[in-house]
Amino acid sequence: MQPRNMSMSGVVDLAAVKAAQEAKAKAEQARAQSAREGGAGAISPADLVIDVDEAEFERDVLQRSAEVPVVIDFWAEWCEPCKQLSPVLERLAVEYNGRFLLAKIDVDANQMLMQQFGIQGIPAVFAVVAGQALPLFQGAAGEAQIRQTLDQLVQVGEQRFGLTGLTVDPEAEPGGAPEASERPAGPHDGLLEAAVQALDSGDLSGAVQAYKNVLNEDPGNEEAKLGLAQAELLQRVQGVDPQQVRRDAADKPADVQAQIAAADLDLVGGHVEDAFGRLIETVQRTVGDDRDTVRMRLLELFEVVGPDDPRVIAARRALARALF
Repeated sequence: MQPRNMSMSGVVDLAAVKAAQEAKAKAEQARAQSAREGGAGAISPADLVIDVDEAEFERDVLQRSAEVPVVIDFWAEWCEPCKQLSPVLERLAVEYNGRFLLAKIDVDANQMLMQQFGIQGIPAVFAVVAGQALPLFQGAAGEAQIRQTLDQLVQVGEQRFGLTGLTVDPEAEPGGAPEASERPAGPHDGLLEAAVQALDSGDLSGAVQAYKNVLNEDPGNEEAKLGLAQAELLQRVQGVDPQQVRRDAADKPADVQAQIAAADLDLVGGHVEDAFGRLIETVQRTVGDDRDTVRMRLLELFEVVGPDDPRVIAARRALARALF
């Protein structure tokens, strides 16, 4: 499985948003299961630092990243800066007490992983959160910078993905880390899978209908709500002329539909604050049905990004000020 880069403060990656919701659901389910069983087995501090190769990457990095952010240290025996950086990362992994897992990958023995991550030089440090890869830093870094980066990573894991980390017990035996478990099948998994397949194949109408089928039976299904918002957004921008849409928005600032169409393009292009700001300004300039139309589209875009995203939280406050 080839990793993809995802900036912690960058564009909206619709696939990453979906993965975030799935990871949050799995994490919540795992915590509920743990509570029913009287608590899952804790791991030893020694298990917070693991050596990973290509054969184990799927299990030890991708699957574990649904439970806890996984920091990857790409290193080699001949790399002198690596010998300075790696001990710092190992010490911090223990100090952070389960808030992230450190995976060490020897690039000489794992050339394919090095190529997949696009690494040009080492040391290089990445993270994987809910199956999504993001670069942290490359080359030597001071401990203060490393701590700041790790703090941001942990915050992203908690706020956007619901990853609260691993339980660490100093008395636990090393090697006792729990295996990642499969999520039990839900009553609508077949319909959700059909929707995802339709989305992946470009059948946006089919995806929209499949997600609506789930919501007809289970109105509170969060995955279906998110998927429907994504599919409808992609459906709206499919086949439009971006230059014409932006010309219309610039030439007709009072045209509600022109501003809504431009906001959709803004969001798909990753310009989240621009999309939100455009619609909030339009709310301020409109009244009656027009204002309500803009407000409803803004709420739909909030669904695409996710309610826990700081940009959504800030935009909700701005919308409230614009309305009241």
